[in-house]
Amino acid sequence: MPIYAYKCSACGHEQDVLQKMSDPVLTVCPECEQATYTKQVTAAGFQLKGSGWYVTDFRNNGSSGKPAGGASEGGSSCSGDSASA
Repeated sequence: MPIYAYKCSACGHEQDVLQKMSDPVLTVCPECEQATYTKQVTAAGFQLKGSGWYVTDFRNNGSSGKPAGGASEGGSSCSGDSASA
């Protein structure tokens, strides 16, 4: 079950609540009992790892492919220049 962060805009009370995704959104603050309790947007508490995800596949291949290609082209032209000079 996910943990949702709630905050009351009237009294400032904050609370993390363990709820099912199908449970209704809480609207009444448990402290001041006003209907100003809202769900907060928070960062995800997990990371996608392993092959098949952007972080491990596309980002690394794109950044490692460009410098390696540029270094080998630059390295071969430099060594070619020094060999011919």
